[in-house]
Amino acid sequence: MNDTEEALKERIKELTCLYEVSSILVNADPEYQEETFQAIAFSLKKAFQFPEYTGILIRKGKTQVKTGFSDNKASISSPIYLFNKEEGAIVVSLKKEEMSFLREEQQLIDNIALKIGDFLERVAIKKNESLLKRQMEHADRLSILGELTAGIAHELNTPLANILGFAELLKESMASDKTAASDLDKIIKNTIFSREVVKKLMFFACAMPKEKKHINIVPHIYDSLDLLEATFRKEQVSYQVKIEEEALVIQADTVQITQIIFNLIINAIYFSPKNGVVTIEAFQDTEHIILKILDEGPGLSEEALEKVFQPFFTTKPTGEGSGLGLSVVHGIVASHKGSIVAQNNTDKGAIFSVRLPK
Repeated sequence: MNDTEEALKERIKELTCLYEVSSILVNADPEYQEETFQAIAFSLKKAFQFPEYTGILIRKGKTQVKTGFSDNKASISSPIYLFNKEEGAIVVSLKKEEMSFLREEQQLIDNIALKIGDFLERVAIKKNESLLKRQMEHADRLSILGELTAGIAHELNTPLANILGFAELLKESMASDKTAASDLDKIIKNTIFSREVVKKLMFFACAMPKEKKHINIVPHIYDSLDLLEATFRKEQVSYQVKIEEEALVIQADTVQITQIIFNLIINAIYFSPKNGVVTIEAFQDTEHIILKILDEGPGLSEEALEKVFQPFFTTKPTGEGSGLGLSVVHGIVASHKGSIVAQNNTDKGAIFSVRLPK
C-alpha cells in the first residue's frame, strides 16, 4: 500500500470516529457520563494509526475512563473546556516510545474534546433551566398561597374578635357558675390560640404592618440566644456563634427580623440531637447581610426541601407544630426583598441561609 492510500485510510478512520462520537453524544443520557466517555474512548482508539498500541484516557472532574492507557512519555492531550474553564482532558498514549503520532491525530482529539465540552455545556444549561423552572413554580405556588392566606386571615379576624369579646363578657356575667366559667375559659384560650395562628398567616402573606429602620442585627441575635438559653439546656443542645463584625446593619422591621432569628433557631434546636450543636453565622458582602443557621439533625428529605416554606407543611409529629413557623419566616424575608434557602449540609443536618439587602 502506497503513502497516498495509507493516508486516505487514516483520514477515513478519523472521519468515521468523528461521526461515531457525534452520534454517541446526540443519544447520550446525561446521567451516565462514564458510559458515554467509555464509548467515545473505544471509538477514538480505533481511529489511531496503531490502535493495538494506543491507550485512551478521558477525564472530567471525578469521572475518569481508560482504554489500554499507560502513563508514559509518548502521549498527546487536549483539554476539555466547560464555559471557558478547563474541566477535564483527553490523553492518548502509545505503548512503544519509538512510535509517533500523526499531526491529524492531535487535530482529531482537539475536535472530540470540543464536542465533549459542547455536550457538557448543553447538559449544564438544561439542568440550570430545569432548576430555575422548579424555583419559579415554587415561587408561584408560594405567591398564590400567600394571596389565599391573606384572604382567609382577613375573613377570620373579625369573627374571632367577636367570639373572644362575647366570651369575656359572658365570663364576667357568669362568674358564679364555675362550670360555665371553666368552659368559657376554654373558649377564650382556644380563640386566642386561633388568633395567633391567623397572625402567623398574615405574617406569611406579608399583610402585617412594617416599620422599617436601620438596625444592627448582631445584638438581636445575641438577645434571641439569651431568651432561648433555657430551651437549649432543656433539649441538651449547645450553640456556637460565628460573627466577626460588631455591626451588621440593614433596613428592616425590628420585630419581624427578631422573629426570623427566633423561629430559625427554635427550628434548629427542635431537630438537633442530644449533645448536638446549633451554629449561627452572620456576615456581609457588598450588598447583603447573610444569616445562616446550621443544625446537626437528620436533614431534609426531597419533599421537605420542596415544601418547607409552604404554610401548614411540617415534619413534626401531630400536635407539635402548626407548620407556620418557616412560612412566616419566608413571608417576612420576601417582604424585605430578601431570599431564604434551605439545603442539607454535606456532613449532616440542615442549613437555612437568609440574604437581606442592606
